[in-house]
Amino acid sequence: MFMESNALFTGFRLKSLQLPNRIVMAPMTREFSPAGVPGPEVAAYYRRRAEGQVGLILSEGTVVERPASSNTPNVPHFYGERALAGWQHVIDEVHQAGGHMGPQLWHMGLIGNHMSGQFPGWKADQQEGPSGLLKPGTPAPGRAMTEADIADTIAAFGQAAADAQRLGFDCLELHGAHGYLIDQFFWAGVNERTDRYGGPSLPERSRLAGELVREVRRRVGSDFAIILRLSQWKQQDYTAKLAATPHEMEAWLAPLAEAGVDIFHCSQRRFWEPEFAGSDLNFAGWAKKLTGQATITVGSVGLSSDFMGAFAGQSSAPSSLDELLRRLDRQEFDLVAVGRPLLADPDWAEKIRAGHAGELQGFSAAALGTLY
Repeated sequence: MFMESNALFTGFRLKSLQLPNRIVMAPMTREFSPAGVPGPEVAAYYRRRAEGQVGLILSEGTVVERPASSNTPNVPHFYGERALAGWQHVIDEVHQAGGHMGPQLWHMGLIGNHMSGQFPGWKADQQEGPSGLLKPGTPAPGRAMTEADIADTIAAFGQAAADAQRLGFDCLELHGAHGYLIDQFFWAGVNERTDRYGGPSLPERSRLAGELVREVRRRVGSDFAIILRLSQWKQQDYTAKLAATPHEMEAWLAPLAEAGVDIFHCSQRRFWEPEFAGSDLNFAGWAKKLTGQATITVGSVGLSSDFMGAFAGQSSAPSSLDELLRRLDRQEFDLVAVGRPLLADPDWAEKIRAGHAGELQGFSAAALGTLY
């Protein structure tokens, strides 16, 4: 079922990251932090993955200090005394288990109402995005951000980054994917601005991201690893494509690398799908080739169906890692992010290392409802 998995279990070193293997726990929204405060059960959840030999744990999305950064009360904050104390406990537990971890810093941008309902103090008209659009041609309650709003948001990310470093995290990730705030600025379909944060080209629409990365780099210094998660697809449109050619992708990513991104985390629904015609390189493969930076691949690793089915209640069985390992062996990318298998089985990485493929657990939607 599996090729030799040695490539997954070689070390990886880059700046503040000194990892024992190439396996990354992908960020996965959990909503188990009442009032935005991660408690002991959240710390225990992440500790179990460290004990299971995950090389790098990336936290669920955790929001920065902006009034409209979140639309649900149980997504954790990365600001405020109580929430940061909770994250201190999380990273202490992970380190005690020998693990490595970074928080994913997030602003949701202009989005719809959450299925769980509004929470006290949240108002739909406080939402903010580049142009007041939920998706192309569809306005939503909320407003287009002013340049002052943008400056305050960049400062909030910078403060969260500084707090992550102060608490002892090993790196950080910026959430610039899946149709959330940073990604909304990238996307011509919802960024209709005519000021310096908009424009007809992808590099022009990437100005916010570049300024944000530079501020984060300024706050954490040169040796702290910064990861940026990106996607072509959006939750609002699975077929969206920001960069249609390698040339367009290079014009998008190279300035972000220059601004301070060390690792591009390249989200696809299926990691094996080629990004452009004429090559079997995936998104992470092209990002590495075009920028020279390290990359993380992600998308249905180790499972028989893509992750969108999970939200429709679909289960998924373990699947072969042979294609993944072939690509890793030829250094198409550097790290591999694993999502749903690690929700169902915190020992997934150790079972792969030990050759116990027959003991791997499949994924069921019930795993979304627990912090097992």
